Amino acid sequence: MIDHARTLVLWLYNAIPDPVVGTAMLVLAALVAMSLCRWVFARLSRIAGRFGNVPQMLMARSKGPTCALLVLLAVSAVLPLAPLPDNPSSILGHLLVAAFVLVLGWTLMNTVELFADLYIKRIHFEDDSNNLVARKQITQVGILRTAVRTLLVLLTVSLALMTSSAVRQYGVSLFASAGAAGLVVGLAARPLLSNLLAGIQIGLTQPIRLEDSVVVQGEWGWIERIGATYVVIRIWDLRRLIVPLSYFIEQPFQNWTHSSADLMGTVMLYVDYSVPLEQVRQKLREVVEANPRWDRKVAMVQMTDLPNAMVELRLLVSARNAGVLWDLRCDVREAMVTWLVREYPGSLPRRRLEMAGMPERAGPGGAFVAAGEMAAEPHR
Repeated sequence: MIDHARTLVLWLYNAIPDPVVGTAMLVLAALVAMSLCRWVFARLSRIAGRFGNVPQMLMARSKGPTCALLVLLAVSAVLPLAPLPDNPSSILGHLLVAAFVLVLGWTLMNTVELFADLYIKRIHFEDDSNNLVARKQITQVGILRTAVRTLLVLLTVSLALMTSSAVRQYGVSLFASAGAAGLVVGLAARPLLSNLLAGIQIGLTQPIRLEDSVVVQGEWGWIERIGATYVVIRIWDLRRLIVPLSYFIEQPFQNWTHSSADLMGTVMLYVDYSVPLEQVRQKLREVVEANPRWDRKVAMVQMTDLPNAMVELRLLVSARNAGVLWDLRCDVREAMVTWLVREYPGSLPRRRLEMAGMPERAGPGGAFVAAGEMAAEPHR
């Protein structure tokens, strides 16, 4: 019986073409290595779950590169034994070397990602717009991680292409793209590299951070994401403004939360000369103290100008960030106008027409005007 089975195996071996047998041997070696790696990592992941999140993150980051490396080693060990022609065997050998370089770059990228994630987990980031230190650290880690990942991809692909003489020139061109502006690949990579360097500079100098309130090209919003080549700004009406990283190095822009998220805003009122300033100051204090958006720092009234026979009052209030300040200004404006209309209608902006020879009469709010006074109309 054993002799018959051996005879059958030898007959099948001789009947099947050598390339098919060699391919089957390589595929079988890869499947065995992959199955063994997955089995080992499944057992190790269960053990790592008992020791917290850090061992689990380590296992998750190392599973892919480790399994890929084991598959490459298994295929490399079986390749000399596989009955393949010389030309396909040589090609597979070059591919295995290039794949090994790619796996090495993958391992380095996962290592950078792991350390970045561990560092971010240690940052105490609360939902507070004035948490500048935490936002600064998260921004720096994110930008530097993106820059290192991009450089590793460029270096890994270049080295992988340089392992084969047939495509070595493309690898050299890609590797030298940063300095060889005359090459086609260098010309194509120049915008990428300029934005990459701008991202590194932004990460170090911190002109912008995540969740900063900025005004860019007349649009006001928050920094939502800082990528490798562009910045996503979340506009107040939920639109997204995409801006290249180099813009924040070369062009001026407004950053309302660069040093602190606290802001002061103004509410302009145009009223009549008869306006009672002390009552206005008292009412402003009452309005802001009853409003939870006020940060209890600044609330004052100033007479700043006398335009067109009116009084310009500037109501200055403060809040903890730009969004809250906008809502606070709207609340204060509405409350003060409603109060003036109800309590002091004579203090609203008016136009007077004095007619000679007509007696004066007391107008609303105690102001004496000519009898031929025109009807009150809103200031425009």
